[in-house]
Amino acid sequence: MPPAFSSRRYNFDWRGFITPGVKLLVLICSGVFLAQTLADILLGQARAYHLIAQTFGLIPDAVVHGLRIWQPFTYIFLHGGLFHLLINMLMLWMFGRELEQIWGKRRFLNYFFLCGTGAGLIEVAIKMIPSLMGKEPSLVPTIGASGAIFGILIANAILFPDRRIWLIPLPVTIPMRPYVAVMAAIEFFGTLSSGGDGVSHLCHLGGMLVGYIYLRRGSFLYNVRNSVTDWKVQRNKKKFEVYMNKQKDEPRSRPDRWIN
Repeated sequence: MPPAFSSRRYNFDWRGFITPGVKLLVLICSGVFLAQTLADILLGQARAYHLIAQTFGLIPDAVVHGLRIWQPFTYIFLHGGLFHLLINMLMLWMFGRELEQIWGKRRFLNYFFLCGTGAGLIEVAIKMIPSLMGKEPSLVPTIGASGAIFGILIANAILFPDRRIWLIPLPVTIPMRPYVAVMAAIEFFGTLSSGGDGVSHLCHLGGMLVGYIYLRRGSFLYNVRNSVTDWKVQRNKKKFEVYMNKQKDEPRSRPDRWIN
């Protein structure tokens, strides 16, 4: 009788690899980047830049004087190149996946957009200061999800301070809290430079600041978040009590009148 060989199947679970909220953000950012690339091909780089980056990127003067109030939100989804997109999406996956597993999709997405939009508003406020002194404000658009991702980094430092991470490509691991502290220091000193590296360090710091204020107990945003949550709980509790009272008032049907 010939020997029987059995094979074992291994099923890959995508739910453990990437969470729904992170996947949604990756798909949106990748789709927008594809649209940017197609616009560069069809319209030409200069015209596509004016159409997309100038309209949906974050330009403080356009937000204040041009009333383009959507820019502190839409700039999050634009990226300046494939490497820029890949780095941001890798950071989002590495540090956002476990946050979503703990918080859930809705709270994670709310936090992501809060940090990203808050970072954009901080950049608008600070970069409009020179215009108050009679100087020309910067007209260079800021694009990318880095502000929101730095908010995710500070959340990891608060929730998982002792978790060790690998410093790619060095064979070295350090705890999360000092890693994020070093990143914050680099961004801070980057804001003191002339800005020739083309990186919005101010936006990165803004995302970390908004995330820290939101997560810090006793802060204004923390109290607002808890007040809204308590209000929702009380509202749902009252709806449930009204529903139960209606059920008590309605006459109960006999079993022989049930309809299947």
